[in-house]
Amino acid sequence: MRPNTIISAFGATAATAAAVGLVFVAGPPAAADGKWCDHSVCIRTYDTGTYLGRVEVSVVNTDQQHKISARVWTTNGWSARTKTQAVSASRTYRAKAYPQRHFPEGTRLCAEGFQGGESVGLTCITLSK
Repeated sequence: MRPNTIISAFGATAATAAAVGLVFVAGPPAAADGKWCDHSVCIRTYDTGTYLGRVEVSVVNTDQQHKISARVWTTNGWSARTKTQAVSASRTYRAKAYPQRHFPEGTRLCAEGFQGGESVGLTCITLSK
């Protein structure tokens, strides 16, 4: 009986891990301020819930000097482009966007970083209360 219990517990753990994996595929919820990264691009929010006052985007530059910029947008139509800046090797580009508004729950916030005009990563999160 004991081995079945362990297998059942493992099965439940595997099912939970699979469910969590699906959450990550859909994009992590941004119920509180925090930082989320994918490849070389990170989004940092400073507000809670569905209000976004300030969003920071960072793009890691590792190999050589590049002109770097980012685009930030939501799935309900808000968007902003950040300034283009020459960044030396092994430096991180940081820029801010200021939506200063509430978004419907479930809205996706995305940021894409560009080095020399080429995309280097895309990060998206889902806003929740």
